[in-house]
Amino acid sequence: MVDRLGGEGLIGELCSGFQLLVEADKGVITSESLKNNSSVLGLQDLSDDDLQSMLREGDFDGDGALNQM
Repeated sequence: MVDRLGGEGLIGELCSGFQLLVEADKGVITSESLKNNSSVLGLQDLSDDDLQSMLREGDFDGDGALNQM
């Protein structure tokens, strides 16, 4: 993907994807926003536990949500 888009292009695509899932008032992706938008990602068949696991994988600061950084 980086070969095709370049480094800046890839970052731009990731940021666009983040904006699709973020809770606008909080500026983060929460389990609720992920669940509400799971069909956009083709993840509508995942359980709540699976979605929570996804959040935990990317939650580097331990606040229970994903931020853009």
